[in-house]
Amino acid sequence: MRTSGPDFAALEAFAVELARAAGRAALPLFRTDCGHDDKGGPGAYDPVTEADRSAERAIRALIAEHHPEHGVVGEEYGSEREEAEFVWVLDPVDGTRAFVAGLPLWTTLIALRHKGKPVVGVIAQPYLDEVFVGGPDGSRLIARGETSRLKTRACSDLSQAVIATTDANLFQGAEREGWEAVRAAARLARYGCDAYAYAMVALGHVDLVVESGLKPWDYEALAPVVRGAGGRVGNWRGEALDRTGQVIAAGDAALFGQVAERLREVAV
Repeated sequence: MRTSGPDFAALEAFAVELARAAGRAALPLFRTDCGHDDKGGPGAYDPVTEADRSAERAIRALIAEHHPEHGVVGEEYGSEREEAEFVWVLDPVDGTRAFVAGLPLWTTLIALRHKGKPVVGVIAQPYLDEVFVGGPDGSRLIARGETSRLKTRACSDLSQAVIATTDANLFQGAEREGWEAVRAAARLARYGCDAYAYAMVALGHVDLVVESGLKPWDYEALAPVVRGAGGRVGNWRGEALDRTGQVIAAGDAALFGQVAERLREVAV
């Protein structure tokens, strides 16, 4: 006798609801003098604003109300019930530097792990009214009252690729050499888009994102969105994502393999 599995459609809808709640908390503070704290060390500016905190509180309140048995891992308020069957992984404002600078490239990232693996992901940009959703049945964009399927574009060769990373200065030592080799071979490189660049891979406008130093709340929401649109996501060895924080996301499997081959020798 077969038993029914999780209702991922309902969980995806709830993830969108969480993103909307986060947007309602953060958006009124965008392009205002909301102030911020610097949680980075000397020479490592790492701002956090009330938007980060209030957005995560709004998400956690809804999870506690509707799914109190679920775990939560958040950038601002830590972990609860991380060994639960379902765990929400939250970055309430990814791209706080963009937020502070008034640039509409920050996003809310929400992932849902099931038995330790991210299966649902949301990348939301409330100022643009865009919510990118990925899950077992594919990925879609909800924007300005319309919903459309997401599909990465074909680009099998790095020489034709539009690529992105948040900041080349995030790469250290041999990592920087690896990135520069990839950048030099690509058609066009763009910087400063944070997680929004991964949404553009899913939408079929960017072909590749390469980053390092990411935490689980930075990348777990991205993987279901890119994969659900037909792309590949993994570490610099071309393997499954892990806690190294080195991430490759590509719209085309051949491009993913080509770049992993270049970066494997500098992977940790």
